[in-house]
Amino acid sequence: MNKRAVKITKASGEKVPFSEGKLRHSLQRSGATESQIDFVVDEVNDLLYEGIPTGKIYRKAYEMLRKRSRSKAARYKLKKAIMELGPSGYPFERFVGAILEQQGFRSEVGVVVAGKCVTHEIDVMASKNSKLILVECKFHNRPGVKCDVKVPLYIHSRFRDVVMSCNSNEGRNEAAGNIRVSGMRVSDARPSDKRNMGVRILGSDDFSEYEGWIVTNTRFTDDAISYGTCSGLVMLGWDYPDKSSLKHRIGLAGLHPVTCLSSLNRKEKEFLLEKGIVLCRTVPAEIELLRELGLSDARIAKVERECDELVHELDVPKD
Repeated sequence: MNKRAVKITKASGEKVPFSEGKLRHSLQRSGATESQIDFVVDEVNDLLYEGIPTGKIYRKAYEMLRKRSRSKAARYKLKKAIMELGPSGYPFERFVGAILEQQGFRSEVGVVVAGKCVTHEIDVMASKNSKLILVECKFHNRPGVKCDVKVPLYIHSRFRDVVMSCNSNEGRNEAAGNIRVSGMRVSDARPSDKRNMGVRILGSDDFSEYEGWIVTNTRFTDDAISYGTCSGLVMLGWDYPDKSSLKHRIGLAGLHPVTCLSSLNRKEKEFLLEKGIVLCRTVPAEIELLRELGLSDARIAKVERECDELVHELDVPKD
C-alpha cells in the first residue's frame, strides 16, 4: 500500500490524507532529535491502514517516543494532557490562572462579580497594576469540539455588564441595589457581609483598563473568531492566534500540567489535581504529597527528574 495515499480518520469523522510532514513537525515541537523522529515515523508507517483513527496514530507515536525520552513524550502529549484536566473545567481554570501569573498577574478563580444588571461568576479574574482581565474558560475533554459564535456573543454581553458597573459610581450603585444574595440586597449589607456573600463590586478607582478573554483548549469556529475579535475580546485557543496560542504560551513558559507526566499513573495525577497541584514545575516542592501516594524514593526521583526536564529544557524548536 502507498502510505502517502492512506486516508486517516480525524476525531470529527472527517477523512484526510496521512501527512508524514505533520507528524514530524509535531515530534519536532516536543524537542525530539532527528534519530528519535525517524524511529517514531518508521513505527507509525508500519501501523498505517486505510481509515485508521488519528487517536491510534497518536498513541503509537507517544508510546514509541516515550521509550526514547519521557520528557519529550510528555511534551508531545500536551494537547491530550490538557483534556485530562477534566472532566470538570475547574483544574483548567486554575491552569489558565497559572499562565497569567507567569506573566506577572495576580489571579483568582471562580470570582462572583457584580455587573450593572446582574452578578456574574468569572472563571478567572487577573489583575496587574490598573489592568483587569476577566476570563471565560471553555474546557472540552474530547477532541473535535469547537466553540461557536454563541460563546463570544454571550461572553461579550457579560463583559459589558461588568464594565458598565465598573466605569461609574451610578453603575456600582445600581449593581448593589439590584443584586440579592440569600435574600439580602448587597447594598444593604455591611462590607464584611458582602465579603461573606462572595460578591465583588469593582469600580473605576480599582482599575482603568479592562479586557475580556475567552480561552479554550480546542478551537473556535471562523464566525466565533470574527465576532470575538471585532468586539474587542481576546480569543485564545489551542492553536489560535498564530504565535501566541495556548500551546505556544505553555511551551515557551514551561507551564506543563501534571497530566503530562508519564512517571505517574492516572490515579496519582488525579490525586495531585484534587490537592490543587496543577503544574509540573510545582510538583518537586510537594514531596510529602508524593510520599502520601505511597511512591518509593526511586519513583519520586524519577518524577522530579521528568518535571525538571520539562521545565528547563526550553530549546524546543519553535514554528
